[in-house]
Amino acid sequence: MSLIPDGLQYTKEHEWVDEISTGVYRMGITDYAQGALGDIVYVQLPKVGESVTADKVCGEVESTKSVSEIFAPVTGKILAINDSLSQAPETVNSEPYGSGWLADIEVAAPPSGLLSPEQYRQITA
Repeated sequence: MSLIPDGLQYTKEHEWVDEISTGVYRMGITDYAQGALGDIVYVQLPKVGESVTADKVCGEVESTKSVSEIFAPVTGKILAINDSLSQAPETVNSEPYGSGWLADIEVAAPPSGLLSPEQYRQITA
């Protein structure tokens, strides 16, 4: 069973978001997603300053099994990316909710359509 922390919000595409300051959300992929992908060997992230749209592709995760798209969980502008993943992409496997985060996004409006931890547990059970 995968780890699904309370206090985060989730997408049906297996991304998580956490509001780290007013209007700024940190995103990553869930423990469920990294487990399904297997050993992650490369992460392609959006560029700082780039605009992303909720539910649209904003990057890729490559594993020994496959390449999977990363979908933006919210609409906004990329404020920061996790540069350390270029040297250590496997961090997404070992710490998907910690140092394996992907990007920080500044939103203009509160996000909608995200899942609660309980709702996400139901789709991954």
